[in-house]
Formats: sequence, C-alpha cells, structure tokens
Amino acid sequence: MSLTPVLDKIDSDISAATDRLLELLRIPSISTDPAYKADCETAADWLVADLNSIGIKAEKRTTPGHPMVVGHVGEENTKGPHLLFYGHYDVQPVDPLDLWNTPPFEPQMEETKNGTVIRGRGASDDKGQLMTFVEACRAWQAVHGTLPCRITFFFEGEEESGSPSLIPFLKAAQEELSADIALICDTSMVARGVPSVASQLRGMMKDEFTLIGPKIDLHSGHYGGPGLNPLREISHIIASFHDPETGAVAVDGFYEGVHEVPADILRQWQGCGFDEKDYLSNAGYTVAHGEKKYSTLEQQWARPTLEINGLWGGYQGAGTKTVIPSEAHCKITCRLVGDMDPAALRKKIRAHVEARLPKDCTVKWDLDLDGAPAYVIDTTRPEFEAARGALTEEWNREAVFSGMGGSIPVAGYFKSILGMDAMLIGFANEDDAIHSPNEKYDLESFHKGIRSWARVLDALSKA
Repeated sequence: MSLTPVLDKIDSDISAATDRLLELLRIPSISTDPAYKADCETAADWLVADLNSIGIKAEKRTTPGHPMVVGHVGEENTKGPHLLFYGHYDVQPVDPLDLWNTPPFEPQMEETKNGTVIRGRGASDDKGQLMTFVEACRAWQAVHGTLPCRITFFFEGEEESGSPSLIPFLKAAQEELSADIALICDTSMVARGVPSVASQLRGMMKDEFTLIGPKIDLHSGHYGGPGLNPLREISHIIASFHDPETGAVAVDGFYEGVHEVPADILRQWQGCGFDEKDYLSNAGYTVAHGEKKYSTLEQQWARPTLEINGLWGGYQGAGTKTVIPSEAHCKITCRLVGDMDPAALRKKIRAHVEARLPKDCTVKWDLDLDGAPAYVIDTTRPEFEAARGALTEEWNREAVFSGMGGSIPVAGYFKSILGMDAMLIGFANEDDAIHSPNEKYDLESFHKGIRSWARVLDALSKA
C-alpha cells in the first residue's frame, strides 16, 4: 500500500477534518463536574459514530464513571503489528471563565503571529491530538479500503479527573486491549517544529492537609495575639518545604531514588532545539525559579518537585471579617522521577509537616490517596527508531527522544497491567495553554500531526 496517495488525501481533506474537530470541541465533556455527565456521554457517542463511519467496529463501554470507547479494525492474522491507540475525550473545567477571549465551547479559527490556531477547550488536550490519529486512519481507509496493520482504539473519558475507572477496566478487558505496543498522543513537541518521542515521564503523588487550631472561628479583637492562627502556622510549614538559597526541596529523604542524568543524554537534550527564553516567556517568567544547580530543561524533565496547588482558609468574601479562622487548608502535588516511591514519599512529607506543628494545632490528612511512579520507556525497540524516522521525514527536522515534565499514568498501567510498552508522540506546543483559559492547537500541528501518524503507521507496519 502506497503512502503518497494517503498523504495527498490528508491534504485535500484538511478543511473537512478541521470541521469534524470543531464539532467535537463543541461538546463540553468536563469529566470532573457531575453537571456535565450527559455531555461526556455525548462525546463518547460522537466518537463511536465517527469510528464506525470509517469502518472501525466501535462501541461505548459503561463504567462506574464516564464511558470508555473501544474500537477494532483488522483480524489476528492481519499482517504487521497490533497497535493500541489511546486518547481521552474529556476536558478540564474552564474556570476562570472571565479570562477567556472567546467562549470555550464555541471553538474558532484564529490568526496569530505563528499562524492559524484552533481556539477552544480541549483543542490541544486531548481532542485535537486524538483526532490526528483518527484522521490519519480515515485517509488510509479512504485510499486503500483498509489500514496497514491491526489497530485497537481506546478512548477514555476520565483522564482529567484522575481516571478512577481506568485500572478496573484495563484488568477486565486485558485480553481484548493487549497489543504489541501502545500509541499515546497526549504530549507536546520539545520546541516548535521539532517532532518528539517521549523517553521518560515524571510520576505523581498527591496529598491534602488541614491544620486545625481553635474549635471555632474567633473574634480577632478578643483572641488576636494570644490565639494561634492556623493560616499563619500553615504559612510557616509551607515555607519550610524548600531551601530558599538552592531552591531544593528541604523534606528529609525527598530525593531518595532520584538519579542524575547521564552525560550523553544531557548532550542530546542540549541540542534538541529547546528555547529556554521562549519557554519561560510563554508563562510570563524572565528567569527559572527552581533548583539553581540544574538547567531549566533538567528541572522540567529529570528533577522531582513539590508544588503548592491550593491554599485557603478564613473569610473569602468581599470586604473584611475580623476572625481568626479555625482551619487552614493546603493541596500539594509532587512530580516524581527515577525510582521514587509515591507511598514512601507521602510518609516523609507528612512527617515533615507533623514535626512542625505547634501546641494547640492538629493536622488532618486527606484519605483519598493518589500516586504513580515515574515511567522510563525502552526506546531501544526497533519500532521507536522507525517512528522517529517517519517524524523526521514529515517535519524535515530530526526528531528527538525527549523527556516529559508531565505525568501520564496510563503509560505505566499499559506496562504493568497489559504488559506492553507505550510510544508517546504528540504535536502540542508549549504555548497551547492546556488546562488554562484560551487553550489552542496550531492548525499546523493538526495537519502535520495527521500526516505524521500516516507515516508512523506506514513505518510501524514495516518495522
């Protein structure tokens, strides 16, 4: 089967492909908010219908939460490898809504200094990325009436809300979903125009705690001075998490299991096209603020973090209320690397907090524990070099094996539950504002992403 007519079909059909993406983006499939449960069902139904329209036998599978979409094409005796493609159709909430320049679920095409973009919630994370693969398969089917190898499609509806149904579903459908290798399109390029294949992912550990002081909120005129203020105490504890001179995490034993990046890998990263100034300025920064002895790229890909994600307590309304609050609350997450153990790390952080509690102050910890270790990918498999070559040919720029600062737990679950490696290829850019107002996806990323997957499928079918 020739690749050239497939690429020509993608080019001639890009307008219709974009319209299909815009239609999917109009569905407000916010998984974390129960008010959008019906919309998540609608998004799953839309994907089932779209896959069926191109000859892929797909159906919606119920879970205790939002449904999964599973589709199959090809038989066991189909020539070439069996691939599992994963994406997610759910999206993040849109708050704060007043910071959006356009309605988040009324996607629009917009001209920017870097070209045309598709603006709307989910454009980059992950509907636009998911549809690059679907559109590549559509083109293969239209030209040849078949795909170059056997493929299983697996779309999740809870990725943005912690994937509570994922592990039970994978275990129950282990035989059906197992393949030679998994493909995941929920990542970004290391720099604009530089195609990337992820070689490692950081893990994640989440926790939340509440400091409790007085039995009730107190009048600050009566107790201001002698009264312990939980907000003040939680501020002291949070400040103690990091060394102000080095930027390193100051929790005892935090770096157990962390490994330095080998010199040869560092040399590859230094030549991968990463623009530190552009990366920082996209977020409104002028300098990096992490561990001072490590480069920005090392901090993003190869170093662990402890971040304060939420901090609140006391009066939050308009004006002033003169109280000493009874409670103060904090949410934290840690990005993990190497062999860091999420459960062991949680104990160390809790010990750090509890050792710093003053008299008349207690701590209550969240019992909904969540954590996943880092994931290092075996890029020595021949499929990885085949995919890298296909990406290099499409983008006319050598594709690189990169690290990833984010956490995609499903990659680890594919390995531990289904026994297969994952190949992570995505076409997002750092300025796509995923999880933020005004999310976008470059039209070039969408178009060349479709072409890239067509080339990757061709390369993997021959590897």
